[in-house]
Amino acid sequence: MELDLVFRIAAVGIIVAVLVQLLKRAERDEQAMMTTLAGLIVVLMMIVERIAELFDTIQTLFGF
Repeated sequence: MELDLVFRIAAVGIIVAVLVQLLKRAERDEQAMMTTLAGLIVVLMMIVERIAELFDTIQTLFGF
């Protein structure tokens, strides 16, 4: 796993956490929830390629 990917995921998490706190203090709970979901989707899209590579490696390792 690349260290760059870990830092990008951490950066997204920090940005989302700050935005959620700001939105909750402004009593915008619905937008805070949507921001959390958007952050989750962004992170999942970042790691889906790595998961596909993992499955390909396992597939070649066991010869499926």
